[in-house]
Amino acid sequence: MDKTEWKILKEIADLEQVPQGAYNFRLNGAGDGRQSTANIEIASKADKPGIDIIIKPGTKKESVHIPVVLSQSGLKDVVYNDFYVGEGADVDIVAGCGIHNTGCETSQHDGIHVFHVGKNAKVRYYERHYGEGPGTGENILNPRTEVYLEEGASITMEMTQIRGVDSTIRDTVVVVGPGAECIINEKLLTDGVQSAESNVELILDGADANGRVISRSVARGTSRQVFQPCVTGKAKCFGHVQCDSIIMDDAKIKSIPALDAQSVDAQLIHEAAIGRIAGDQILKLMTLGLTEQEAEEKILEGFLN
Repeated sequence: MDKTEWKILKEIADLEQVPQGAYNFRLNGAGDGRQSTANIEIASKADKPGIDIIIKPGTKKESVHIPVVLSQSGLKDVVYNDFYVGEGADVDIVAGCGIHNTGCETSQHDGIHVFHVGKNAKVRYYERHYGEGPGTGENILNPRTEVYLEEGASITMEMTQIRGVDSTIRDTVVVVGPGAECIINEKLLTDGVQSAESNVELILDGADANGRVISRSVARGTSRQVFQPCVTGKAKCFGHVQCDSIIMDDAKIKSIPALDAQSVDAQLIHEAAIGRIAGDQILKLMTLGLTEQEAEEKILEGFLN
């Protein structure tokens, strides 16, 4: 990878060099480096583009990095990655895709990730999407994530899109087994004429299953956002959806949370709020020496973080 591509890796995976542990780099639709470990095996799929990541039962304090970089304008990349996390494992998985578009053609990456998380295993999943480049072509990212949690398993998902993505459709489906837990933290920023649609389906499918969806977004310019989370409770369970958005300029935001209780013991809650930045917040920061634009940026940074 060249300097520009390493800059993208820094943005999406906080990498400045090849990481320790297991990793698989994908560059412009092809592999660009891979390493397995004694406990984590990464293997290419035989029938379609993508990899299988197999994590042995009991694996602790290890990580997997699987970033994708597109620096070739006009490329449409599709990848299928399947994760098999063994019983009792405790691991970090760092994904994400970055696009550097220098041309007039559309660059697009569609990533389909499926997680099978074994009994009592714990996963922390980080996915960061980013776009940049001097070209006029669009940057499009369409991730689909499916998660299946066995009894007592847990996953925390940090899913962030902060800059430079012209269009995205994000589909997330999580099935939470007995005593298992899923926490989804989504952060999203759109600007200009960008559009973003996020669809989250959280199915609490066992006794004492727990799930939380926390979304924070900012829409600027004439951008458009649609957020559609649905929590289904099929047993004694707890589910909570919280959607907070800041709307600016001539943007449009639509939030459509849904709850589906299929058991009298299902406790499901949703909260949704859309509003503008309060003027007194900006004035307070301006009294500390910031310009109006700097104050606005500080408020947005704090809100999304």
